[in-house]
Amino acid sequence: MTSSPVTSPDRIYRSPAGIAGGVVLLALGAWLGTDAVISGTGRTPWLALAGLLFAVPLVVAFTIRPAVFGNEDRLRVRNPFRVVTLPWAAVASFRSGYSNEVLDETGTKYQLWSIPVSLRARRKAQRPARTRPGARGQEAVAAPPAERRAPGDHSMDELRELCETRAQASTSQGKPTVRWAYEIIVPAVAGAVLLVVLVALG
Repeated sequence: MTSSPVTSPDRIYRSPAGIAGGVVLLALGAWLGTDAVISGTGRTPWLALAGLLFAVPLVVAFTIRPAVFGNEDRLRVRNPFRVVTLPWAAVASFRSGYSNEVLDETGTKYQLWSIPVSLRARRKAQRPARTRPGARGQEAVAAPPAERRAPGDHSMDELRELCETRAQASTSQGKPTVRWAYEIIVPAVAGAVLLVVLVALG
């Protein structure tokens, strides 16, 4: 009896600010939508339901859903409308500019939605390190360089290191795969169609 290969645990990268914003938007939408369904008259409840069916998947897609998972074998990028799986051997490079991206060997780029670039955090990290006052009779101590990296840049550094150390491993070989998030696309499209029909019917 052969045992299945053990998969290393994922390092998970998400945007706390994005998740918090999504929760607030969902709570606001639930409050307004529930009020419209209960108190609305005529077509208002149906319009509210159609609007929720359209908006909720999109809010989830762009705020709560995005995540990046990295283990010893592959990188999995969960973006708003698709999931991209890249074995480390298929990763050509990581690129950071106004957004963080990963490029495969064919030059195709995939944006890392859950690791946003904060120019403010980057500028703050690039400021000269402040010195911490030492004890009496001791010299002041400068903050270590690692503390001056922006969170998004630090996450990208970890992914680059993981790619460099694991790209040649036998379990890290293969080609990129893409799966569309129909669980997000289908209800959003259905809500949009229902909205159009209700508006057209007047």
